[in-house]
Amino acid sequence: MTDSDPRADGGPADSTVAAVFDAVAATAPEIRAALPGRRVESGTENASGESVLAGDLYADELLGEAITAVDGVGSFVSEEREDAVDAGGAVGSGPDDAYAVAIDPLDGSSNLRSNNAMGTVVGIYDAPLPASGRDLVAAGYVLYGPITTMVVADDAGVREEVVERAPDGGGVERSVVEADLRLPETPTVYGFGGRVPDWPADFRAYARSIEDELKLRYGGAMVGDVNQVLTYGGVFAYPALRSAPEGKLRLQFEANPIAYIIERAGGASSDGTGSILDVEPEAVHQRVPLYVGNEALIERLEAAVGDD
Repeated sequence: MTDSDPRADGGPADSTVAAVFDAVAATAPEIRAALPGRRVESGTENASGESVLAGDLYADELLGEAITAVDGVGSFVSEEREDAVDAGGAVGSGPDDAYAVAIDPLDGSSNLRSNNAMGTVVGIYDAPLPASGRDLVAAGYVLYGPITTMVVADDAGVREEVVERAPDGGGVERSVVEADLRLPETPTVYGFGGRVPDWPADFRAYARSIEDELKLRYGGAMVGDVNQVLTYGGVFAYPALRSAPEGKLRLQFEANPIAYIIERAGGASSDGTGSILDVEPEAVHQRVPLYVGNEALIERLEAAVGDD
């Protein structure tokens, strides 16, 4: 339990959801404090074949232990693990069933070397994984920026908290800085991933039109880039690429949770043809193109690339 409980300000009524985010918040200062000594390669690859830093493994270990200890969590899986961990209890949508939790422990960990923003992404599903985004009951992310913040989306809406160690060192303090976070109506920023030569021609044309209207904000960590869009309005995209038509981001760990957050905040998401939350789940480490932001910008995107 945190020293200051944001649930008093309209947070999640579900005790398991609340406990998961309590666990995530409790690990955030530990993860952040451990990063300076874990900027090196671990010598291993994750389930997607990507090189893993020591920071990735440490964050995964801490979060795995904390989340699987939560009563009501039936399974846990992360970007760094091939398979789900059985935490006890059948996962499903019944009143007595447990939840499945999927995380990206350290999104943007390649930014460790350059000391840029990183984060943790969390999705809580009431169905066995792989699951549809429509099976999410809550999602959130921690952003390790100049300050540590946590954005949580659930049936009550979207809120932003500051997370920091308690002065006495006995836990963490969480203070709500925005109880009803909404995407600004007037878009300001954009951030697009992938190499420009690798963009399909239709997305490149869309990007050129956006460049004439909005300010570029791209830092190489999805959490940080999406947080810019959530704060200022705009659009974030990691498109289908010529070399990777299926996209780069993982549906369960990254795309579904971020799409859920943005849609709960009044924005829209897409895989190029429709909401990310409607993408049919096929595998735990499935990849997908991701476009999120103000609804009008996503509608323009779908008009530009939807016939691929």
